Amino acid sequence: MPFPEAAPALARSLGLGGAVFIGLGSMIGAGIFAALAPAAQAAGAGLLVGLVIAAIVAFCNATSSAQLAAAYPTSGGTYVYGREQLGEWWGFLAGWSFVVGKTASCAAMALTFAAYAVPAAWGKPAAIAAVIVLVAVNYRGVTRTAMLIRILVVIVLAVLVVVVAAGTSVARLGIDPFADLTGRGWYGVLQSAGLLFFAFAGYARIATMGEEVQNPARTIPRAIVIALSLTVMIYATIAVVLLGSLGSAALGVSMAPLGAVVQASGWSWAGPLVTVGAAAACLGALLGLIAGVGRTTLAMAREGDLPRRLAAVHPRFGVPHRAEVTLAVMVCLIILIADVRGAIGFSSFGVLLYYLVANLAALSQGAHQRRYPRIIPVLGVVGCIALVVTLPLTAVATGVGILALGVAYRAIRLRRERSMHLRA
Repeated sequence: MPFPEAAPALARSLGLGGAVFIGLGSMIGAGIFAALAPAAQAAGAGLLVGLVIAAIVAFCNATSSAQLAAAYPTSGGTYVYGREQLGEWWGFLAGWSFVVGKTASCAAMALTFAAYAVPAAWGKPAAIAAVIVLVAVNYRGVTRTAMLIRILVVIVLAVLVVVVAAGTSVARLGIDPFADLTGRGWYGVLQSAGLLFFAFAGYARIATMGEEVQNPARTIPRAIVIALSLTVMIYATIAVVLLGSLGSAALGVSMAPLGAVVQASGWSWAGPLVTVGAAAACLGALLGLIAGVGRTTLAMAREGDLPRRLAAVHPRFGVPHRAEVTLAVMVCLIILIADVRGAIGFSSFGVLLYYLVANLAALSQGAHQRRYPRIIPVLGVVGCIALVVTLPLTAVATGVGILALGVAYRAIRLRRERSMHLRA
């Protein structure tokens, strides 16, 4: 994608392993520690069916993103793909949905971290402190971001092994995790799929960082598929363990379900480990989110769809430093008024719209650029629409309102630019 010569390129320093870990770090924290409880509240044990549906839609979206990223290896993800394949307005809708939705996700992850790490009275200050520290890490360059995410992911996986072991020991209680999968109806199942999609969407971070990946045409598709496949297996295992240990009703109302599992098993000594793992997972997800939103903001600023000052790249560290600092300020403001579960629904709305554009863009690619059958983006389009319409009404209404504000902003900017051009 062309952009003004004055906007310097980012450094290509991220290999396959780093890209996979960024995807894992972005997905595992969101799904395991934030999305399973509201999904159980919507569908009960049917969240397992919702998990399968969300995974299928995510796979379609992931392969479409991988195909597009190989053709357009630059920062911005679907914002770039939509502009190049469908037109500027499509790209703007995708980019705006991603930036706004994922800014809310940043706040949700920061607050979830604080809920596990500190007493409730210190929640918001701790969440703001986490945002500031992680933006400072990301400010120093993408290789440091990838290194920290590797450490956090290893910690999380070790803790999840302990939780699975504890949950397996509780299985003697006789709770069947597969009982009554459709007891809440298919609407509830689809709503749980939409909420769980919030967790799967972390692979977008890999595509949005396409300008910093080595050999992107080969690395990005492989990293996306590897990260998504590993995450699906982890989600499925933990979901079955939680349902089998707590039951769907207790899971649906639990604010810390993994901690509840180790308590129910009698492994009280593992409680602090779960706290550490939850905090690490949320920090990993938050760090990946900051990196991805910063790069999409950079791409939009290059085209004037956000203030062009945000397109600056740090001359030493090679990161979009102004975009990331601005993001930190916005996230900290949201933290002051945020609700974690509401943020999940709103983020799912924005991300599903983002991937709707991605699938449409992949569908429009020529045969020489196609890596996967055309039926995959078709299924992705249908899946995204189906999940959007079953999200909680407040999430949909808020999403439509924010989307309308973005459209109005761009329309005013374009009108002003045309007016200035005519005067000149």
